[in-house]
Amino acid sequence: MSPDNTNYTQSVSAVCIHEGKVLLARHTYGSGKGLLIIPGGYVNCGEAPETAVRREYLEETGVVIAPQELVGVRFNDHDWYVVFRAAYESGEARSDGEENSEVVWLPVEEALTREDVPELSKIMIRAAMQPGGWQQQSMTSRRPTTLYVNKA
Repeated sequence: MSPDNTNYTQSVSAVCIHEGKVLLARHTYGSGKGLLIIPGGYVNCGEAPETAVRREYLEETGVVIAPQELVGVRFNDHDWYVVFRAAYESGEARSDGEENSEVVWLPVEEALTREDVPELSKIMIRAAMQPGGWQQQSMTSRRPTTLYVNKA
């Protein structure tokens, strides 16, 4: 998608844990440069967060995921960021060569102790390991609507 289609006030990410390992990408720019973070990115205008996180994962890591429950939300004065728990579906982890320099599956416990994994990623990894979360629920509405409620 072209940059003018990007909504820079909405971003998504997901924690994908598969066989005891979490998927992380070494960021190449901005405040996350050089750090291993949970993959994600901006939502395009008119795109649902679930669709955006699937797209971002595939583009950045080569891995196909299925977003499940929401495990975290961060708001600040200029944007919002939502994080899903995600199931691994397919694909081989690889760098996109632009936004990240490497994509790795790390044992969860190792990821939680490494200095090159930022605190926000660690918080979201821990949250994804807990039962519960906000699960999608159907709702009748005149406009396309996605509703998440806490089912814990």
